[in-house]
Amino acid sequence: MIKVGFDISQVAHSGGVRTYTQNLTSELSKLSNLDMVYFYSSLRKSYTGDLKNVKSFRFPPLLFEPMFNSWRVSIENFIGSVDVFHSSDWTEPKSKAKKVTTYHDVVPIKYPQWSHPKIITVHKRRLKLVEQEINMVIAVSEATKKDLLEVSNIPEDKITVIYEGPTADFKPQSKETIKKFKEKYNLPEKFVLAMGGVGERKNLGRVKEACRDYNLVISGQTLPWLSIKELELLYSSADVLLYPSLYEGFGLPILDAFASGTPVVTSNISSMPEVGSDGALYVNPESTEDIKEKLKSVLNDKDLKQDLIKKGFERVRQFSWEKCARETAKVYEGLVK
Repeated sequence: MIKVGFDISQVAHSGGVRTYTQNLTSELSKLSNLDMVYFYSSLRKSYTGDLKNVKSFRFPPLLFEPMFNSWRVSIENFIGSVDVFHSSDWTEPKSKAKKVTTYHDVVPIKYPQWSHPKIITVHKRRLKLVEQEINMVIAVSEATKKDLLEVSNIPEDKITVIYEGPTADFKPQSKETIKKFKEKYNLPEKFVLAMGGVGERKNLGRVKEACRDYNLVISGQTLPWLSIKELELLYSSADVLLYPSLYEGFGLPILDAFASGTPVVTSNISSMPEVGSDGALYVNPESTEDIKEKLKSVLNDKDLKQDLIKKGFERVRQFSWEKCARETAKVYEGLVK
């Protein structure tokens, strides 16, 4: 039995890291060879999940990060002795245990123009600690591993790639369910779905230009951020997911659309071809004309659309959180044997 400490503080926030943390720890908790203990800290949000053995604290943000990254307080003070400690993407506490961390992307370091200066400072400080102390880094894609090798001094033999799974167990929805969902949010009969985000990374300027002749729905902008259940309905309601991001560490929306039976047009750079494989149609994200052309072909060519949907279903079956947890547990096992 391996005793593993895992920082789940990111579940207090929204986004892909929360999705990763929730889904992975849910599956890790089912493995009989692991004895899991979870560290959680949020000033305003109490932990409300289903995990057992959660050690919950209420540190203010101004204290939380320097406490671990600058003052080097030991995580054992909060969760007791463990064999392995799996840190989040924000702090790197001191620990006597073997140390694992996950890198979802390296945006603040590789593309500082897309990040707030304070975030850049935190990530640079944490990366130095990772380089000095980490036993193994989990990268969520080969693209992220490649980026890490470019921007850090972490040796390649200390980076292993473990893929994520879809946000949830998404599947295509019935026409009646979709109709009610569209009526609730006053959505058009046919529309292109895009994902919102802060800054330029989601490439929304070119998305809007390319969609001038279509109804465009942007999750998080023209539509509020939805619950997971309604997100499943949103994907199923769309005619196509347009996801020409300029950079992604993984790209969960690609898998979510695949699982929902929605064709995907995405970027031919970064991690997107790695995740989508032959299940998506690819564009040069810096070419509005290319985006327009590929979008038009999917919307007007029924055979192409059906082929993408079929290949998307096949592709998404290659990814699961159960598989992610098994491979993560192997990392733990390899460090303590």
